[in-house]
Amino acid sequence: MNLIEFLLKASWKSVLAAAITGSISGIGSAGAIALINHSIGQISPTQPQAPPQLLWGFLGLVTVALTTTLISQFLLAQLAQDAIYKLRLRISGWILASPLRHLEELGSSRLLATLTEDIQAISSGVFSIPTLCVNAAIVIASLAYLGWLSMWVLLGTLVFMGLSISLVQVLIDRAVRSFTAAREENDALMQHFQAITNGIKELKLHFQRREDFVQEDLQTTAATLREYRIGSQRAIALSGGVGELSFFVLLGLLVYGLPQIQTVSAELLSGYVLTISYLMRPIGNTLAILPSLTQAGVALRKIDTLGLSLASRAETLARIGTTDRQFKQIEIRQATHSYQLAGQENTFTLGPVDLTLSPGELVFIVGGNGSGKSTLAKLITGLYAPDAGEILLDGILVDDRNRELYRQLFSTVFADFYLFERLLGLGLQDLDAQAKTYLEQFQLTHKVTIENGKLSTTALSQGQRKRLALLTAYLEDRPIYLFDEWAADQDPFFREIFYQQLLPELKQRGKAVLVISHDDRYFHLADRLLKLDYGQIVDN
Repeated sequence: MNLIEFLLKASWKSVLAAAITGSISGIGSAGAIALINHSIGQISPTQPQAPPQLLWGFLGLVTVALTTTLISQFLLAQLAQDAIYKLRLRISGWILASPLRHLEELGSSRLLATLTEDIQAISSGVFSIPTLCVNAAIVIASLAYLGWLSMWVLLGTLVFMGLSISLVQVLIDRAVRSFTAAREENDALMQHFQAITNGIKELKLHFQRREDFVQEDLQTTAATLREYRIGSQRAIALSGGVGELSFFVLLGLLVYGLPQIQTVSAELLSGYVLTISYLMRPIGNTLAILPSLTQAGVALRKIDTLGLSLASRAETLARIGTTDRQFKQIEIRQATHSYQLAGQENTFTLGPVDLTLSPGELVFIVGGNGSGKSTLAKLITGLYAPDAGEILLDGILVDDRNRELYRQLFSTVFADFYLFERLLGLGLQDLDAQAKTYLEQFQLTHKVTIENGKLSTTALSQGQRKRLALLTAYLEDRPIYLFDEWAADQDPFFREIFYQQLLPELKQRGKAVLVISHDDRYFHLADRLLKLDYGQIVDN
């Protein structure tokens, strides 16, 4: 998909209106050039200045050209930004509708690069479209005027321009290849930037690791990206130089070569020289915006590829009203889920899992690192779909049609949870009052305040952030709670409160509670203990 197609899909009517006004602008500009050339022909020793009516005609044409240029640019600017706005929302929608496993396979760095750099490249390219359209209209109208002066000279001019454009296109194709390679390399660079921000402690504490990372990973990737971009910019610069040189060669051929071939009038020659000299500005501007247009085209193709990948796996996200429904039993039968381990050829398989879950149960999920505890949690909560087997909710099969509704039964705090700055999606009339009650219960009143559903800060210790995530889960008040290593970052005092007070209270309220934990001193509190060993439940 190119930029023009992108805009046509957004609103073909606006594009048509802009094209019409741009065409009028081009005709007005060409008419002004023609009138100037005619006025020059009217000047003679007996008539030292052009007739006044030509001046008024010139002013009228300039006014029309300027007015329609502005209208065309305003229309396209509005359309372009509307299209970018819709594209941002569309990509975000694709990501939200894609299965979690597929997003994990794509990687956050690739998604982030699309949401930032690709969108910015398209925005810059689309911003140049109004200028491109007006310039195209000016060029077409000017060529029509040149054809009116002499069709044979125009044909010769077009042949020369065609050869020049072919040479320029070869250079542009080289630039496109470099831009495409640079875009692929940028994904790797974004991953390295994430490593800097997420692994800053490890890099600061280990000099040799930091040096190897900078020199072998970051510097190598950044240097490769630099070379690709230098190559693309050089190709674009060469194409601009070839285009400008072609204009001067064409002017030389017209002034010095054409009179050697045939007799031409001064009006025809001056008309061609004046018009082609005028065309140097719009064509030069077009060559100047080629880099942004080329990058935007590469970004659009990248987004198309990502969009097809995401859309092919899209889940059904239905609008859901109330989510306070209860359940009687969740039954998992012979469910399995497999995925390839990162950087390895081996495949990890969870299951087959047979499991039931009822209200008022407290279930601990235990096992060593890499045993599949978090994978099982994501399978139970519906974030992962089973590759085989089935999940039943009150005897009804959970599939793509109702998995979104099924997920609404769960309030979770995963080990890699995200804490939003606002208490979103709760719809409680006394939200602030309830939140403040939990702030007191979780001993956070001295750190955080809540006003209009917004947290005053999230810049807290990991343990305190987990308490805020727990606060959100309590406000959701759903039938099933899942906590993934929640107590791992708590001090001994609050860890005791979590296991001895909070979990039993949730159980007494009829909540089903799943707890992933390594705290074996509290295992006796569980109604059931699920022990996993490399994807298999070995104790139930």
